[in-house]
Amino acid sequence: MRLSELLALIACLALPAGAEDLTVVSWGGAYETAQREAVIAPFEARSGTQVTITTYDGTWSALAERGKAEGWDVVDMLHDQARAACARGLLLELRPDALFTSEELADFTPIKPGRCAVPQNAYARVMAYDDRAFPGRKPTRIGDFFDTARFPGPRALQRSPDGILEWALLAEGVPPEQVYGLLSTDRGLKLAFRRLEEIRDDIVWYQAPGEAAEMLADGRAVMAAGYNGRFFDRAQRAGAPIDIVWDGRIIGIEVWAIPASTDAPEAARAFLAHAASPQSMAGLAMRIPYGPTRHSAFDRIGLNPDTGAPMRAYLPNAPQHGGRSLVQDSRWYANTEALRTRRFRTWLGAKD
Repeated sequence: MRLSELLALIACLALPAGAEDLTVVSWGGAYETAQREAVIAPFEARSGTQVTITTYDGTWSALAERGKAEGWDVVDMLHDQARAACARGLLLELRPDALFTSEELADFTPIKPGRCAVPQNAYARVMAYDDRAFPGRKPTRIGDFFDTARFPGPRALQRSPDGILEWALLAEGVPPEQVYGLLSTDRGLKLAFRRLEEIRDDIVWYQAPGEAAEMLADGRAVMAAGYNGRFFDRAQRAGAPIDIVWDGRIIGIEVWAIPASTDAPEAARAFLAHAASPQSMAGLAMRIPYGPTRHSAFDRIGLNPDTGAPMRAYLPNAPQHGGRSLVQDSRWYANTEALRTRRFRTWLGAKD
């Protein structure tokens, strides 16, 4: 047993008898199923703590509105939303050096545990398509999402500016390293929305993250923007003819955080120590292709226990994918939330 796993076990065993139950907040669907199997069930077995899972839309505002009333204890958050929640005093401040040894802290990549959050996996927002819709030439670049002449048909997009603005600039030929700088200007936003306007009539909107893969599978869309793990699950488990275009993928970091309103802070900290162990991260990555955020977890990743798929090949940061990629700038996201939401709503209403 490695040192990090031993410390996680000690944290679980150190909980008092009859330890308080925990409410863990996540995203539902295939992702939640993977978390139950790889992270939550082992924690319950080790600690004797009963975990209840509830879902939310991923926003810090949902935490503000529901967290205290519903007794949330641990929340799965996107890094930018955790930044925003931390700045508003909605999250318990952590002491990373009390949760992890210096050796463990050095093991985290590409970011370290911070004041309010512990990194847990790397995901990617990607474009995927229905292989049946394009029997000849296939989409290969993010610009193909905006090319309705060569690749006609409905495009499924979450009703949000997140991700699509970066793609619009990539489709304009902006180098990945310049995207967020340009989006910080009025000129960059206008350029992105101008490109988005070209496909306005071809967009079908969705709300929940799992809908993107469903819309491809049932023919409501020929292309969709969504999370790589959702598309993988639909294709591998249900045999849906879904292919992913890795060019233009936006790699983001997901974190664990503890609401400031929790009534079970010690049990919540024990859960974080367990969930951030290499064993837990590798177990999750073997069930759904979200990459671990610790170096030592990669060597543990093997085959999907249900399909036998070699999961390292499907991780968003696997080197064989090639193409352009961006690492989501969580600081930009946290600082521009109100601005980009306002501009997006204005663009949505421009035709009404």
